[in-house]
Amino acid sequence: MSDKRRAEILAKRAKLEEMRKAKAQRQAEADRRTSLGRTPPPKPDDRDLDDYIIKIIGQPRGVDTGELTPSIPGTPSLSNIPIPGTSHSGRASRGSNEGSDRLPLDSSFGRYTSSGTDHVVDHTLIPRVTVDLIDIEQELFELPQKERVLYNKEVQTRDLSDENDADAAQAEVELRERILRERLAEAESAAAREKELDEESVRLEKEIEAEIRDLTEEERTIILGAPEFADFVESSTKIIQRALNDNYDYIRDYTLGAESGVDDSEGKRVKRVCAFFDERYGKNRSITDVDWSPKYPEISCAAYNKNPAALNEPDGLVAIWNLHMLERPEFVLHSQSDVLSVTFSPFHSNLVFGGTYSGQILLWDMRSKHLPVLKTPLSAAGHTHPVYAMQMVGTQNAHNLITSSTDGLVCSWLVDMLAQPQESLELIHAGHSKTGEVAITTLDFPNNETTTFMVGTEEGNVYQAHRYDRAGAKAGLNQYDVYKGHTGPVMGLHFHPLVGPVDFSDLFLTCSVDWTVKLWRAKSLTNASGPPPPSLSTNLSSSTSGKSAGAAGSHAAAIAPIYSFEEADDYVYDVKWHPLHPAVFGTADGSGKFDLWNLNTDTEVPIVSTAVSSGRAINKIQWDKKDGRRVALGGSDGKLYIYDIGDMGVPRESEWADMQRTVSGFAGAGQGGYGDGESGTRVMAGR
Repeated sequence: MSDKRRAEILAKRAKLEEMRKAKAQRQAEADRRTSLGRTPPPKPDDRDLDDYIIKIIGQPRGVDTGELTPSIPGTPSLSNIPIPGTSHSGRASRGSNEGSDRLPLDSSFGRYTSSGTDHVVDHTLIPRVTVDLIDIEQELFELPQKERVLYNKEVQTRDLSDENDADAAQAEVELRERILRERLAEAESAAAREKELDEESVRLEKEIEAEIRDLTEEERTIILGAPEFADFVESSTKIIQRALNDNYDYIRDYTLGAESGVDDSEGKRVKRVCAFFDERYGKNRSITDVDWSPKYPEISCAAYNKNPAALNEPDGLVAIWNLHMLERPEFVLHSQSDVLSVTFSPFHSNLVFGGTYSGQILLWDMRSKHLPVLKTPLSAAGHTHPVYAMQMVGTQNAHNLITSSTDGLVCSWLVDMLAQPQESLELIHAGHSKTGEVAITTLDFPNNETTTFMVGTEEGNVYQAHRYDRAGAKAGLNQYDVYKGHTGPVMGLHFHPLVGPVDFSDLFLTCSVDWTVKLWRAKSLTNASGPPPPSLSTNLSSSTSGKSAGAAGSHAAAIAPIYSFEEADDYVYDVKWHPLHPAVFGTADGSGKFDLWNLNTDTEVPIVSTAVSSGRAINKIQWDKKDGRRVALGGSDGKLYIYDIGDMGVPRESEWADMQRTVSGFAGAGQGGYGDGESGTRVMAGR
């Protein structure tokens, strides 16, 4: 129903209600007049009309009414007033004494007596009650009677002079006719108005009934299929579900104190908050990447790969989940290819970036529909291989999206222009015998760094790379420092966050399918290994022959990790430092376990190990960006698990000093400890 038609119906209903109220008021006024004795004007009737005319003009002279009409309305007729001392014929019995008509009543004998006279007048009365009466004789003296003057408005204003009887009769007839006409006209007008209102009321009721009739099946189908109706239902149900899923205890009694038997701070355990899953979107899919919104702490996102059993559904999905709405995602974003990496824009809360298996970079805006608003072309200028890693670097006014693919290509994009990359860098290592490509599986920048970064590869090595030519290094891969330690593809890489009084941002963690997690210290440019001998320096281009490549590779410096964590029982798919605690990090492995480590407490085993899913792998891990209390775990079963670690992520003041001693105690291939004077210094380039 259109807004215009809805407004018309509301107006009709309002008008009908006003008519009903007016009718009820008229009826109430009539009832009130009746209860007060003031009846409404009577219908025209000859007898009533005669009384009304007589009331107005009085009794005309010469008209015999059969009895004496009083001058004052409401005064009884004199003929009906009993006069003491009169006979039954109405004549007074008078003796020699003229003023003796008013006599006292002898109640016992029912007669009037007079002392000093010869006449006794009997007047029979019927006593109301039987009482003892006493006969008393008393002399009566007649006092002069005061004259009573009675008058009313009619008497005062009435012309008492002689009138012509014919003129009076004619005036009476004319008045009678005029009053009769006025009453008839008033009655007819009231009846016509009442009939008109009743007809209007019936018509409005029929119109409203016709408008709110039951819809046909075809009309119902059209309404349910309208985009406006679908949008209304979508937004309304989200609000209802958020309210229903809010688990706040509204009747909590704060006077009872804390619950007994549970102590999260001493229990050293994690608690599952929820597991996001929607059968419609997550069935037969795996989560490939997760991220938290930088602005809304309750919002997280998960990237999904293809569902092989659903050919008509999009190959890739990104689901935006809300902690206040557990049954379904807040938004669902579509892709034509598997989405392998996803990240929220830290500078625009509505933008989501995704890297796909086809090599396309997609940009979704949550204010629009499911499809991406921008995407890169499938051309040689951009990626044509799977994009497993991406990161946003820079500031609010100058930032770029850095992406990498498995063919060794690293691209820098402006977020509002994805037609072609702003910069393109091909990472080639001369030590590879068959091909110089470096298959990048993961990538990370140190905090506050936009130029130098680390990449993990399928071969198990970690390399340092530079976006631009800098003092002591050229743009591209650092050919001379190779971080060797893993025997399988590197699945995760993460630099230590820059928090607290001591700078540990040169430390980074890696994990691999070799079931291990390793701790590394990145070398600065000033400490980087030098180039090989001059005879080989000219053979380090992308066209290096196999012999020269082997020579160059033999001069590369191998850097070993400073510590290796080998507690996992399966592939370790991801690792992340805690955003606030300097010694805490988490890992996710192929057995479905989430391990929480604290290096200041124990370096051999995790402080907490939790089985998240029943035997299904956990692919990705991400801490929330607000306080690091919650962690999102993306499973291969298509579920996004949210866990709360309680106070285990809250650092004490001594944690940084303890972390310095812990790292200094690690043995690592010539790496100096934090006790040798390098503590708190930034060793990455460009600091």
